[in-house]
Formats: sequence, C-alpha cells, structure tokens
Amino acid sequence: MAAVQYFIERFSVTCNKPVSHLQLACCPSHCAVPWQDKGIRIYENNNLEPPLELIGHHGDVSAMVFGTLRDRLVLCSASEDYVIVWDIDRCYRQIKEGVIASGRVVGTLLGKVEHLSLCPLSAKLTACSGSRVFLLNAEREDVLGVLKAHLGPVTASEFCPWDVNLLISISEDRTFKIWDVKKGDILFESAVLSAYPLLSLFFVEQNSQFIIGSGDGQLWCYTLPVDHKCRLVTKLDLSKLEQKHERNLRKTSSPQNRPDGMTGNEVRGTVETAKPVLKIWAQKLQSSHASLQQRGSCVWIGSSDGLYLLDLDTSELLMILPLKGDLSISLAGSWAVSNGLGGNMCCLVTSLFGTSVALFEVNSAGLDELCFRMAMGFSVDEQLSVVPSSPLMTMSPLNAELAKHGRKPQRKIGVSCQKSVKDQALVFHMQVKSSGYNTAPHRTMFRPKTSVKKKSNSASTTSTNTKGLLSEYPSHFEAPSMPYAHLTVSTTPTSSLQFSGNGKQIACGLGDGSVLLYNSSLTSNPAVYTGHSKAVNTVCWSHSKRWFLSTSEDPTLCIWTANASEPVLTMGDDQFAKPIRSAQFYYLDKFLLLASGSNLLLYLYHLDTTRDDIKRYKQRSKSKLTSKFNMKSGTDITSMSAINDFYSYIVLAAGADRTIQVFDMNQGCVATQIPDAHSRAVHHLTQNKGSPFCTQALESYSLFLSSAITDGLKLWDLRTARCVRRYESHVNRCHHCTAAFSPCGRFIATGSEDHSTYIYDTRSSNFLHKLPRHTETVLNVAFNPAKPELLTGTLDGKLALFHPAESLLP
Repeated sequence: MAAVQYFIERFSVTCNKPVSHLQLACCPSHCAVPWQDKGIRIYENNNLEPPLELIGHHGDVSAMVFGTLRDRLVLCSASEDYVIVWDIDRCYRQIKEGVIASGRVVGTLLGKVEHLSLCPLSAKLTACSGSRVFLLNAEREDVLGVLKAHLGPVTASEFCPWDVNLLISISEDRTFKIWDVKKGDILFESAVLSAYPLLSLFFVEQNSQFIIGSGDGQLWCYTLPVDHKCRLVTKLDLSKLEQKHERNLRKTSSPQNRPDGMTGNEVRGTVETAKPVLKIWAQKLQSSHASLQQRGSCVWIGSSDGLYLLDLDTSELLMILPLKGDLSISLAGSWAVSNGLGGNMCCLVTSLFGTSVALFEVNSAGLDELCFRMAMGFSVDEQLSVVPSSPLMTMSPLNAELAKHGRKPQRKIGVSCQKSVKDQALVFHMQVKSSGYNTAPHRTMFRPKTSVKKKSNSASTTSTNTKGLLSEYPSHFEAPSMPYAHLTVSTTPTSSLQFSGNGKQIACGLGDGSVLLYNSSLTSNPAVYTGHSKAVNTVCWSHSKRWFLSTSEDPTLCIWTANASEPVLTMGDDQFAKPIRSAQFYYLDKFLLLASGSNLLLYLYHLDTTRDDIKRYKQRSKSKLTSKFNMKSGTDITSMSAINDFYSYIVLAAGADRTIQVFDMNQGCVATQIPDAHSRAVHHLTQNKGSPFCTQALESYSLFLSSAITDGLKLWDLRTARCVRRYESHVNRCHHCTAAFSPCGRFIATGSEDHSTYIYDTRSSNFLHKLPRHTETVLNVAFNPAKPELLTGTLDGKLALFHPAESLLP
C-alpha cells in the first residue's frame, strides 16, 4: 500500500541561491518568497498569478514576516542595508497606478538580520542581528533600543502576546532571556539548555507558557508567571517521542489501520537521526470527534522531514505528516505556516540542500481521515465508570458471603441429659448481702432532689441532631501551603500515611515494622502497634473508621483497632508466596483486597475482638479466600487501587511490565489494559476518591494518577483509558514517591526528591506551590478528608503538616 500523501503542492519556485535557513513569511491570504536575491515576490494563496514584486533592498533579503498595523496587512523584510515595512494594499494600488511599489524604511545598516518579529499592539519591531536585538518603531525610522547580553548569534525573538512589554530571545549560546522592553533590563536568564543551538520559539497563550526548540530535537516548555521566574513544565525529545509513537503503530494489525498509513519498513527508516525543531505553531484540529476537540493544547512541530502534532498536556505525539510522495521538497530547511482562508493549513517550505521554495497545503481530506483513525484509537469498546451502572450479576465474585457458624446445641438423649446436670450451690460468693430484717427501721423517708437544674429538651435535641451532621469541606480554600507542625517520629522512613475517614486520626507506617496512630494535629503521644518483622509498606483505614490494616514485606497483614495493641486479625506468610505489595478494605469493608505476586486476592473476613485469657494465642477472627485474579501477562503487581467509600466494581492494578490493567470485579475479568503506561514500571496508583465532606462531579471520580521513576506523574481518564495530563516539575529519580488527590479534586500533591512537596492544579501542568523545609526526600503525602490539611512523610522519618494561608488569617 502506498503511503498517504498529506500535502498538496500549490507551487514551487527556484531561487538564485540556497535559502534553506531563510525566515520566510506566510499569512492566511499571502505568502512572500525572495526573488533574484534582492527582490521579493508576494503571492496570493488562492490566486498565484501574477505575483506582486517588491524592490527596495540593495542587499540579499535574509528575513521576512507578515503582520498587521492599524488593521492593515504589512510585510516586514530585512537585509544588511535596510529594514523595510511594506503596506501590501498600498503596494497593490501603486502597481495598478503604474507606479513602482515602495515601502517605509525603519532601520538602516543593522547587519545581517536573521529574524524579524512584529508586535501589532505596540507597533514595535525586533530585528535579530548577530548577538544583538534591535527594537525598532514599525511606523517610522527610530531605534528604540538595543538589547545586548547573548554570547552568540540570536536566532529568534518574540513579543509576549499577553504582555507586550516582555520579549524573549533565544540564541546559539543555547540560552534564552526575558527582557523588559521599556527599560531594556533582563528579567530572567536561563542556564545552558542543550549542546545544540536554540532555533524556534512559540507562545501558548491559553496556558501562559512558551516552548523552545533546539537543533537536536529537544523541546522545553516553560511557564511565564507574573514574577517572571520561569518554571520548567516538561522537557521532550522529538526523536524518542517518534520512536514511541511508531512502536504503537507496529502493534496494529495492518498498515491500513495505522494512523499515518506507513509500512513497517518506512517506520524503521525514520528513527535514526535527530529531528531539528525548525518551527513551532498551534492550530486546532478540525474534527467532529469529542476526544480530539478537547485537546486544546496541541502544537505542530516543523522538522526537516515533516510535521509532528504534539499534545503538551500529555507529552504524546499524536500524528506525523511526512514529506513524502510527489513533492519537490523532501527535506525542509525552514517553515512558515499559517491557517488558510478556507480553514486549511498552508506551509511555505524551503529546501534543505536545494534552492527551491514550495507552498504546500495540507490535504484536509487525508487529515480528516487521520483524525478519525486517531479518534478510533482513543475510543474504547465500552466506557468504564467507577460508579456502577448495573446491579450485581448472579455469579459475581462480589456476591460471596462468609458462612456464620454458631455454637452447636447440646443433643438431648433421654435421661442422660438429667444426669449431666450436677448439683451446684445456689450462692457462689463468700459473703451474702443481708435482707435487712435485723436492722433498725429507717427514720428518714424519701426526699426528692429539688435543687437540680432541669435540662432543656430543645438543647438536648439540638445536640443530638447536630452530632451526626458532617461539616462541609471548604472547597473555596487555596491549597495547603503554610507549615503548621513538624515532628520527628522515627529514624526510619515513613513508608505509608493515611487519615481516617473522619479526619481525626492518622495511621503512619514505618520502616522498622511498627505503626503509629496520631491525632490529626500531631499534638499527643502516638499509640504504637508492633506486629511486623520488616518494613510496613501499606496502611489503610476501613470505611467504618473502626479498623485499620497494615502490610509488610514479611509478608503479613494485620488488622488493628485503636483500643488494643494486639492485632484483631493476622494473616501470615503461610497464605502468601510473595510479599504483599498493596492491601486495602474494599466494597464498603465487605472484602479485603490484596496484591501479592501476580495475583489480586479477594478475602472475606470476620473480626472478633474478644479474647480467651487462657488461649490468647488463638484468634477468633477469621478470613477466607473467595476469589483470585491474575494479571494477563503474569507479571508481578507493583501497585493497586480501588474505591471503598462507595460501591464500585473497578480495581486498578499496575504491573512490572509497565501496564495498567483495569479489573471489573462484577464480571471477574480484565475490562481493559493500558500498555506502556510509563517508560518504567508504575510504583504508585491512586484514584480521585473524594470525601464524605465534599461532593464532586460524577465525571471527576473517573480520574486516577500513576507515578513512575524518571517518568513523572500522569493523570488518566478511566472512561477513555487515556492520559489527559502530565506533571513533571517534581524530581523522582530513584525513590517511590507517592501522590494524592485533594478531597475537592482541585489539587494534586506529590513527594519529590529535592526535599520538597509539589502541589499541582488538576487543570494545569504548572505547579502552584513548592513546599520546602523538608530535610530529606518526601516519600508520602496525604490530604485530610475533613479539613484543608496536607500531611507529608520523609525518608528520615519526619512528618510535616500544612494548612492553607486563609486559615492563618485573623
């Protein structure tokens, strides 16, 4: 099958000299190409004949850009002698009148200009020449300023679209700088980003971010906050993204089902060299499919061999449009891209090794078909939901019940029953209370107590009614970021943390095998529970708040009550062949759900707190294995998550083979599987479980998080089984740092190896707060379900409690 051709070549021209790295100009209605070195030809995109010729430069034209000034379309062109602004409509009128078209000179003898940028709002123009950036007035010849700080040639500069007083420049010295245009001061200066020069720059206005591309295919996405302290959101390698994208294509059954239509040989031949990022721009996909319309953070990357569509939220490569087929250019030197008048994308491309320039129009029919195939790849056969939409099946594993065995009644066999009853004394005590016949009669009769204050019935009724009410979680509060309490609990790591359902108690598992129970304010002495010989890896509260369990590498599982120092139920190593990686109460405390080896184990249990003083070693609690589920590939389970706050059939399990499998416990099978969820095995899964004190939208409960070493944090939507956002600002290179949703679902907290805790906004990849003041790696985080509090646990055994800033205000 021949490869699909996504580009339609509108025209091609040949220049006198190579123009491979020349900045070309393209807008929805026109495009500009150099002609005979010193001239410029303006073509209409829909009507290519005849072109408008502009003559005015005495040197070779090196840069061009279209823009608008006072609602007029203008073209800015530059050479070593002049920088000229051309009014396109005025030039057309001059040609019709038989007059030579002329422009307005705004700069003289600036040197070889590599890049031009026009700001329509402030009528300012930047010209990058050598290591300097010239600020020019776009309406008259006036040099407003010269920005000098780079150590190498400046390759591009752009005005910030939401703040025209900010300018960002990139250079071959591999750094970028943020300038105050009015003062000419540097507001921010980056370190050296790469071994290759920085080539392209683009602003993402909807996220207040900007993207920088380099010659070796590296991409950096930064935030641009008000304080101008840029924060790295994500760093991507275009070649690695392409390799991952093509591995997914190879898994499809046939080339017809591949989104780009390439064969296996074509795929293998496109992953050997680095992809320079020559151009970055944004254009929304024209698709009727909802999953594609929701992807508003997509950007196009123009490289030497084609176009790449990248989703910034998920850091995924969505599609590739290669420069193949009957095209005059197969390797691009530079790109100039614009949305056409009909909604199609127009690309003005120069040849990397030749002298030709071509105008390509993206084939809308092929792109629509590609979008449809991509949408089909996003969809699942049956949409999953953590909230049950159907009743339990008759043969569902969740219908299992634990048989209750009472005491066996004594069998009565004739007279033998009477012989079995022995004579016993009527009184069992040494002293018997006197009946009072020998005592003197009472002289004082009954007197009622009249001095006691009568209790108000209304008050008692009110207290009784309000006792059972839950105070609403303050969802309007900001994320907890102010330190409230710090406590050293052990010299071993805090391996697990969890608040009780009412937010009043904290269970803390430690690396020495013990479990500590604190109140929520960390003020009182903890209760200590010892029952494991190795490090505790999980603690979990029951929905009833009466019990909490702990698991260890022993492997043992213990269920505790706050009133006793001995476990109510102990499940030992004779029941598990491999360590218990994760365990929790499930289905509103009906089951115990465990992950051991490659198996998910579902236990029924009965807890009995009574003890026989003589046979204390014998526990009266019992458990029974009712179901066992295996991972599809037989790999070991590294993490597990399920919702216990309400009835839910869905259980998530992550495997050592980097997959995430979704189990439907009602049907007792794997509902769907996410292959290659991370570049390494997932070490932590957590769902958006909400809180009894806060109500969220039904769709929010379909979100869950996965963490993997060196691969950041990913937010997934269970309904489509796809990643919807990625968080990479924190550091996670070797330790198993966990993450948690806030009860309101607005925030995500995660530990980090830079001795900090990061709080992200669920709707953005930018982090809101970085909580320092930790002395070691933050391993565990937990939100209080009742109050806006955040608890963190570190590698050196310390706990820290954080409150929002509003709670400290008078």
